[in-house]
Amino acid sequence: MARIGQEPRQRVPRTALEALASSVERNSDKTALVGSGARMTFRELQSRSDNLASGLLAAGLRPGDTALFQMGTIPDTVVALFGCLKAGIVPVCTLPQHRGHEIRAISAITKPRLHIVQADYPSSFDLVGFAREMREEIATLSHTMVVHGTAAEGELDFARMVEMPRDAAIDAIRPGPHDVLMLQLSGGSTGLPKVIPRLHGEYMSYVASWEHLLGLGPDDVHLWSLPLIHNAAMIYHLFPAISGGRKLVLMQRFDAREFFTLIETERVTYSGSIGPVASGILAYDRIADHDISSLRFLTTLSGADRIEAHVGVPVMNAYGITEGLLTCARPTASLHARHMTVGIPASPLDEIRLLDPSGNEVPLGESGELCFRGPSLFAAYMGGAEQMDGKLTPDGFFRTGDLMRAHLIDGERHYSFEGRLKDNIDRGGEKFGTEDIEALINQHPAVADSKVVAMPDPQYGEKACAYLIAAPGAALPDVRELGAFLSARGLANFKRPERIEAIDAFPTTRVGKLDRQALRDLIAAKLRDELGHLS
Repeated sequence: MARIGQEPRQRVPRTALEALASSVERNSDKTALVGSGARMTFRELQSRSDNLASGLLAAGLRPGDTALFQMGTIPDTVVALFGCLKAGIVPVCTLPQHRGHEIRAISAITKPRLHIVQADYPSSFDLVGFAREMREEIATLSHTMVVHGTAAEGELDFARMVEMPRDAAIDAIRPGPHDVLMLQLSGGSTGLPKVIPRLHGEYMSYVASWEHLLGLGPDDVHLWSLPLIHNAAMIYHLFPAISGGRKLVLMQRFDAREFFTLIETERVTYSGSIGPVASGILAYDRIADHDISSLRFLTTLSGADRIEAHVGVPVMNAYGITEGLLTCARPTASLHARHMTVGIPASPLDEIRLLDPSGNEVPLGESGELCFRGPSLFAAYMGGAEQMDGKLTPDGFFRTGDLMRAHLIDGERHYSFEGRLKDNIDRGGEKFGTEDIEALINQHPAVADSKVVAMPDPQYGEKACAYLIAAPGAALPDVRELGAFLSARGLANFKRPERIEAIDAFPTTRVGKLDRQALRDLIAAKLRDELGHLS
C-alpha cells in the first residue's frame, strides 16, 4: 500500500474514460462497486456502460448532448454516468431532490435532451412522473430513461439498454483532457444553481493530487453515503476509486449501524462525512461491536476532533468548492493541523491569497477572503459572461466569498475556515442562495416581505430560517404551510425554511442597507437561549 508522501506510481489518466480503461486492464475481475445488494467488477462496469452508450446512440442521442441525472448513490448510477460519457453525452449533475423550480432553471442553461431518473429512489416523490412532466414542459428534452422501474412507451429502459450489443461506433468517441466531462452545479448567490463546466483533465488532476495528499494505494477501499452525482463524491471517492483500481462501497442512505457494518465486512480504509453523516457517527454508541481495524482515516467538513475521539482513527477537516479549490490536512499531520484547520491545498500548484475588503493581502494569522488560482480553477460559468462579474481579481484569483485564516504549522501554511461573506446557506453540504426562495415566499398573500438566513444546526451545520413581515391584517403561515406553498411552486425540499420568525422590520446597517448578519446573529442567540432553557 502506498505510504503518505509517496509519488503516484501510475501515469495520470488524461480523461475519465482512460482512467476506467486503465483499471479494467490492470484489475479486470476486481470488485469496483458495491451497494444496494449489487457487486460489480471493473470488467462488468466497462461492459455494461459500453452497452448503454451503444443504446443511447441507437436511440438517436448524439455526442455533445446533455443529460439530467436524478439518481441515488447506487452502482447503476456509475454505469449510467460512464454510459453517457462513452456516448459523448455530458452529464448535468442535478440531484434527485431537485424539483421543477431548479430543473427548469438548469435546463434553460444546459439544454438537456435526456433525463435519467431512478424509479425506486427512496422518496415519496414520484421521480418518473416528474420526468414525464418535465419532458412535456422543457422543449429540448426528447428522451427519458427509467432506471429500476417500468419504462412507458417512448421511454428508454435502462435494464434493456445495458444488455444491448456493443456498437463499435463508440470507439470513435474519444474526449480529450480539454473536453467537458460534466456540468456541475454551484450553490449560487441568487439561490438558483450556477452551471460549471468541468473538464476531464481538471478532474484527473484533482484525482492525482488527492491520492498523493492522502497516500491512497491500490488496496484502499472507499465508502460514500451521500449524493453520488455531486462534486464532493466525484473528487473524494468516485474518480479516485475508478482511477486507482479501488473498490467503492456505496450507501444510498446513511445509517450508522450499516456504515460501520460495511467498514467491517468490506474492509473499508477511507470514508468521509458531511453534515448529517457526522452527527450520525457521533450519535452511534455501538462502534465497539464492529471490527473497524481496516479503517485508516476519515475526512469531514468540521468537527474532526470530536469524530476522531469517538471513532479512534485520524480525522481531517476538508474544504472544497465546485469552482475548483480542494484543501485537507494529511492523515499524518499534527492534531492541530487535522482538527483546527482545513489543511493545505491538495494541488501544490494552486495559489491562495487571503484579501481584505480593499484587495490587499492580509498578514499571517488574520482573516481575509479566500482567493485562489491554479490548475483546479474552472474557466467560467455557463449562461452568460456577466455571471463572472466581480468574481476575479485583476491578476486572475477567484474570489470565493469565504473567509479563511492562515496558520504556519510544521513549516506549511494551513488554513482555517472563519465564515462567509456571501449569503449562501450550507445545509449538510448542499449550498444554496436565498434570493429565489425569498421571491417565492413573497408570493404568499400573508407575507409582505421576507429574508432567509442561515441558522446553526447541530446535525446539518446550517438550516434556513425565514424572517417574515406580515401583510396588513394577515396571519403568517407556519413552517408546514409555508413549506407546502413553496413545494407547490417547485422548490426543492432541502431549501425550504425550517423555522419562521415574525419581525416588524428588518435590521439595517448605518448606511441603510439590509443587515443580514444581524438576522443571523439574532436567530443564533435565540437558539442558544432556547438550548439553555432546556439544559
